[in-house]
Amino acid sequence: MKTLFSGIKPSGDLHLGNYIGAISQWTALQEKYKCLFCVVDYHAITVKQDPKALRKSILDIARVYLAAGINPKKAIIFQQSDVSEHTELGWILNTITKVAELEKMTQYKDKARDEKKEGPGAGLLNYPTLMAADILLYHTDVVPVGHDQMQHLELTRLLTKRFNTNYGTTFTVPETIVRKEGARIMALDNPAKKMSKSSQSPNSYIALLDEPMVAHKKIKRAVTDSDNKIKYDPDKKAAISNLLAIYSALSNKSVKELEILYEDKSYGEFKEDLANLVANFLTEFQARYKKYSDKEVKKILDKGAKEAKAIAEKTMKLVKKNLGVN
Repeated sequence: MKTLFSGIKPSGDLHLGNYIGAISQWTALQEKYKCLFCVVDYHAITVKQDPKALRKSILDIARVYLAAGINPKKAIIFQQSDVSEHTELGWILNTITKVAELEKMTQYKDKARDEKKEGPGAGLLNYPTLMAADILLYHTDVVPVGHDQMQHLELTRLLTKRFNTNYGTTFTVPETIVRKEGARIMALDNPAKKMSKSSQSPNSYIALLDEPMVAHKKIKRAVTDSDNKIKYDPDKKAAISNLLAIYSALSNKSVKELEILYEDKSYGEFKEDLANLVANFLTEFQARYKKYSDKEVKKILDKGAKEAKAIAEKTMKLVKKNLGVN
């Protein structure tokens, strides 16, 4: 089986966009690939975190993985900081990465603009090299990514080829899997912006731990388009297309099926059905989420870290040998 790697930062509550764009794919992928799903806590500390909140968030993210259907008997679930080879390889990759390559990353430029007073930190600049290390440590063949991570994956591929050219074949060049429908869920109040938990308006996103009836109201308040036709056209009808993508992802019905189903119905009817679907999904998801105690989650993360470290250690032996430091 080919190897697949993915991970999420433990920085606040996950939302429906995270679930549809990433986590919901993982349950099917774990049947086809040797999967490693990481809680990438070192990526979270590129901005200041409250230690107590971060500790809780790490467990909560792992609990979300489990509630979504990731099976620790089929996939390795672990915490990034438990495997020290991530930062070790991250440093080594820094030495072959050009500063200009890091400075042109769109996410770095966007976040650097927000840090006008003190300026962006070195960790934010070097975020992509640590991400590359996460992937390359496990000889990853495929990485499921959203459109906002494509630039980082291209840099990972570039660094892989550069290292292999300079020091001999060491790493696997990873390929990407991009989900088409629903890969990028937009804000409910502004379909020009990606759904984000950092939004100032709580009505723009649905957290996975929102009360189901609160989520129901958010869907009913979601913006739509003016012509009242339920058609998927992201360029001309971004708002209703976004809601169709959410409906499709949670119902396992294709967008085309939904267009036919709601051909003669109003936006009000469509949104009522979607609101009920979202509320039911959250009720069932949260019931599974609450089943896992902190003790159970920690046990799963510890087991996963041992399995991940066994792979990472072998990779680092080869890296050091090819570098000439061992």
